[in-house]
Amino acid sequence: MATPYTHIAQNKRQTALVVVAFVLVISALGFFFDLYFGSEGFVYTGVALIFAGISSFISYYNSDKIVLAISGARKVTPNENEALHDLVENMAIASGLPKPEIYMIEDTAMNAFATGRDPDHSVICFTSGIVAALDKRELEGVIAHEMSHIGNRDILLMSVVSVLVGSITLLADWFTRGRSYRSRRRSKSSSMPPVVMALGLVLVLLSPVIAQLIKLALGRKREFLADSTAVMLTRYPQGLANALRKLSSDREILEAANGATAHLYITSPLQGRGSPTTWFSKLFSTHPPVEERIVRLESM
Repeated sequence: MATPYTHIAQNKRQTALVVVAFVLVISALGFFFDLYFGSEGFVYTGVALIFAGISSFISYYNSDKIVLAISGARKVTPNENEALHDLVENMAIASGLPKPEIYMIEDTAMNAFATGRDPDHSVICFTSGIVAALDKRELEGVIAHEMSHIGNRDILLMSVVSVLVGSITLLADWFTRGRSYRSRRRSKSSSMPPVVMALGLVLVLLSPVIAQLIKLALGRKREFLADSTAVMLTRYPQGLANALRKLSSDREILEAANGATAHLYITSPLQGRGSPTTWFSKLFSTHPPVEERIVRLESM
């Protein structure tokens, strides 16, 4: 019988494999750049990593302020909603983490997300719709899911992944811009076997898409991991499963969400609440199918 422990172990293994795939892609790009540009290839790779790292570092330290401002969220005090604060505090105690600040988006669409660079600077943001629509056990499941994201350091992990995605995109762009200039100078590319050259060009052209697909796959694995970890906190899988069922039936699109913030939410706020149905649409989805998440939860 499946347990939260087995699901957590499986999700961690799959996450590790996805991160390894990232490293392999950027290593292959660096190797090809070295063959094509000579020693300058490693310089390009290093500069891309540094540039993407600095921009992601700045975003990481200000992620909560940026996301909350974009979403039009406001802080909720204990006097405004004591019951919600009590639920969040209970889940914080259960997880052994500091109590996050609570924010609210005034929108009848049902959703929630967590942000913040670490547990000491964390935030859980709810829509007014999800707080009004879910009962106590369902809302506990949602809070436990978001606390799991905080405890699993998912914001930090996705920030690191963003560095890799940004680096790969920069390398591909620099290659296409600099290739014509470099061709007028002597380079090691003239001595490269045609097969290696062809494979390298294909890798450069497809690498931004591959990187984005890997990032989305990692995000979906972290959603499964947060679901499993949430069950460890509540000891009641059905609460989160029922919440996800209600969220999936809500067809209202969250106006405050956009492509940059959609991956943060517990379910996709942009797809009319429906789950992707084809294998191709699943590849480009920020979240795993809700039906699959419910099946996993109810099997625990």
